Amino acid sequence: MLAAASDVVLLAHVNPDADALGSALALGLALHRRGTGVHVSFGAPDRPAESLRALDADGLVVPVSAVPEAPELLVVLDTGSVDRLGPLASRVDAAGATLVVDHHVSNGGFGTHFLVEPTAEATAVIVLGLLDALGAPLDLAIARCLYAGLVTDTRNFRAASARTHDMAARLLVAGVDAEAVTRPLLDTHPFSWLGMLSAVLSTATLEPDEARGLGLVWACAGSEHIEGGRQEEVESIIDVLRTTAEAEVAMVLKQVGPARWRANLRSKGGLDVAAAAATMGGGGHYSASGFTADGRVADVVEEVRQALASAPLL
Repeated sequence: MLAAASDVVLLAHVNPDADALGSALALGLALHRRGTGVHVSFGAPDRPAESLRALDADGLVVPVSAVPEAPELLVVLDTGSVDRLGPLASRVDAAGATLVVDHHVSNGGFGTHFLVEPTAEATAVIVLGLLDALGAPLDLAIARCLYAGLVTDTRNFRAASARTHDMAARLLVAGVDAEAVTRPLLDTHPFSWLGMLSAVLSTATLEPDEARGLGLVWACAGSEHIEGGRQEEVESIIDVLRTTAEAEVAMVLKQVGPARWRANLRSKGGLDVAAAAATMGGGGHYSASGFTADGRVADVVEEVRQALASAPLL
């Protein structure tokens, strides 16, 4: 399908992370090099996160308004459900064909064709396999996009298999500067981040008896905490909270409306938080999932407690 298409639209989920946008750009760059017409986009926000903008080496990212209404071939990457496309969800049914490339265990299937590998640590792993099947050269720009996806979704390769380490080695051989790619993604924040992080962590609550007795730690990032903050700063809160030794599961509730909360759930590998997130109407991976809920914080947290109480052990 990819080799035969003359024009391809590649979509990442709203608020794309490095794996979603990096995967879309890596595949888009390879197709662009073949002479294929390429548009890469996502439903929100208007521009990629600042730390991801350097990945768009050829200027393939376009705004929502520039995405064709009825693409010849639509490729949706790293997106577990069609609602995660936001205002671009209508392109799925309008496209001549829709290929879903994903690694979310909660992906229920949408579009017309599927390449879903829940055992892959990142969608970038699947995309590299696609590039090999296409016979696409692994140049530096493509390798940087793939490396960004690998390093973030494996938590700096701490959750990477031997096969994925081999893939990373291929990308380094292609010329990737690991430090230069990783630093802006994981190790760089403005000074204001320290104040925001301090305010959110002051709300942290440890519940050692929850999550089937394995422990839950959670914090609430209200609009007053995160207003004006960069997406990557807000998303990084969970990585600090999850270091709590007494808790298997960490959760950050981020206020996105007067009584609406977007939650990040993380586990250390002992409990399936994707199952818990699915109970809340969301989804994701066994150890990294999310959902959106309406209501009072106390009520949302109680629902999460109940969902975690029945989540499978891993």
